[in-house]
Amino acid sequence: MTLSARFSVTPEKERSLRERMEHLGIEEKDIVEKFVRSRGHGGQNVNKTSTCVYLKHLPSGIEVKCQQERSQALNRFLARRILADKIEGVALGNESREQQLREKIRRQKRKRSKRAREKVLHLKHLTGEKKRSRSFRPDHSDYPGDD
Repeated sequence: MTLSARFSVTPEKERSLRERMEHLGIEEKDIVEKFVRSRGHGGQNVNKTSTCVYLKHLPSGIEVKCQQERSQALNRFLARRILADKIEGVALGNESREQQLREKIRRQKRKRSKRAREKVLHLKHLTGEKKRSRSFRPDHSDYPGDD
């Protein structure tokens, strides 16, 4: 059975997930998959069908549970993606996507250096000078014959 018959997502997304799992060394035979009843919102569909997907990666012992959607097929796909994220985080450490995002936000929030602050202040002064020069209004005494 091909991946496209297993998940209800586009073939590009399935191919991307398969390549990512291969790159990280995750094989389907190493994954234990169980289906359990979901909880919470979703009405009769959630209460009567086992749409929640539980995955366990045997070599690493990482467990994932996904019940984001009402569709079991979509939850299977999302659970595998979450599992790949977790394994990537463990395998790559600081290089993981989550860590990169945290670092990016930290850099954005960091205070500017003294030199950068001075540069911004200088540019603000230049802009102010430009605006003041545009609003120059001559006195009436500057016009000849307007006494």
